[in-house]
Amino acid sequence: MNSRKWACTFALIGLLAAPWLAAAVADAGGDDATLLRVFLTDGTSLVSYGEPARVGDRVVFSMPTAATENPPLHLMNLAASRVDWDRTNRYAASARATHYIQTQAETDYAALSNGIARALSDVGTMTDAASRLAIVENARKTLALWPQNHFNYRQAEVRQMTSMLDEAIADLRAVGGAGRFDLNLSTFVDPPTIVEPMLPPLTPKDAIEQVLTAARYVDTSAERTSLLGAALTGLDRDDDALPAEWATTTRASAKSALDMELKTDRDYQSLTKRMMALADRRAKLADVRGLERLVDRIHKNDAMMGGKRAESVDALVTAVQVQLDAARQLRLARDHWALRAPVYRRYRVAIKAPLDRFATLKASLEGIKSLAGSTPGALVAIERSVRQILKQAAAIAPPDELRAAHALLVSAAQLAGNAAEIRREATLAADVTRAWDASSAAAGSLMLGARARTDIQALLRPPQLR
Repeated sequence: MNSRKWACTFALIGLLAAPWLAAAVADAGGDDATLLRVFLTDGTSLVSYGEPARVGDRVVFSMPTAATENPPLHLMNLAASRVDWDRTNRYAASARATHYIQTQAETDYAALSNGIARALSDVGTMTDAASRLAIVENARKTLALWPQNHFNYRQAEVRQMTSMLDEAIADLRAVGGAGRFDLNLSTFVDPPTIVEPMLPPLTPKDAIEQVLTAARYVDTSAERTSLLGAALTGLDRDDDALPAEWATTTRASAKSALDMELKTDRDYQSLTKRMMALADRRAKLADVRGLERLVDRIHKNDAMMGGKRAESVDALVTAVQVQLDAARQLRLARDHWALRAPVYRRYRVAIKAPLDRFATLKASLEGIKSLAGSTPGALVAIERSVRQILKQAAAIAPPDELRAAHALLVSAAQLAGNAAEIRREATLAADVTRAWDASSAAAGSLMLGARARTDIQALLRPPQLR
């Protein structure tokens, strides 16, 4: 290939690139936020500030609630089944292409053109045919792939440059003596038909209307109330820019809907309060059937109220079910207790004497604990009572459920005997350190004794809901 032809090729590619270089510099930067649309199955759409995210059977996106440069955003959470995904995806593709063309396309095209021009310039200075061919073929491959990766931007110019490189490749192969030419290198992709046209930017009226549309489709009353409040805020904020009659009608409608939402919230809160009070009472009575009827009653009340708070009813039913489970457990415990009642009555009679006798030791043990002084007679009385308690306790066979509490009473009595013995030793030796050891034993005895009495009394009573 002669140098004159290379010069012409280089010049032509330079002419193709030059008109866009200044524009690329001027258009670089700008706002990168892409406003997309989430189309609903009824044909309406909601603006998404950035890409919506599909999470399981939900779609989450940020929706602007005003037609301002930096609008307040509401986090939308809709059922994915409400979305027309075909239109939403087509619109997203159009929006991405439009955003790319408005922000980055000129810069990328200028970089491509400059890169191709530099490659051809390098080829013009080379003498090795194989190296020249490799560079031109690589440049040609870059051009062929560029449109499909850049929304087919400037495809006509890219095709023209590619055709010129095809001719250069043919010439280089001919000069190199290649006996077979294969110029079937084109991989152009025609620009896709824009099925979903871009919609105009939101007006203040559009922004309010989409907020009201969103309020009809959200699942929770809290979201609905928030959106209705946002719509009323928008009506007040943009009052001068809105059609007067439309604003008056829409404000009245939104206010009425918001009042209805708040009233419905109060009604369901009242239902929850009443039903939970009944559930608490019936659970304490182990009234299983009463709680089962209460679940049916909740659903009937919900139906009469229009079934407008599914999330509140679900939470209420779940709470009642928790009480129902507790009532079933309590009923089982009471039935068990009833079967064991004769054994418990015998144990109550048998353990009364040891418990009462241990109670008489409290004053003496308190004296040892506080180092307030203990007479020889008091120490002897403690030791005598401890022997009697241990003898009586050993003669009793506690029910399995009461073995731990019974063992606590035995331990309390043993510690009481230790406290009296150590106090006697401390008194004989006038040893205050041993007196404090006796105090510790007395404190432990009092603590274990109180715990044993409490546990025994609790286990001998019919079970209660905690």
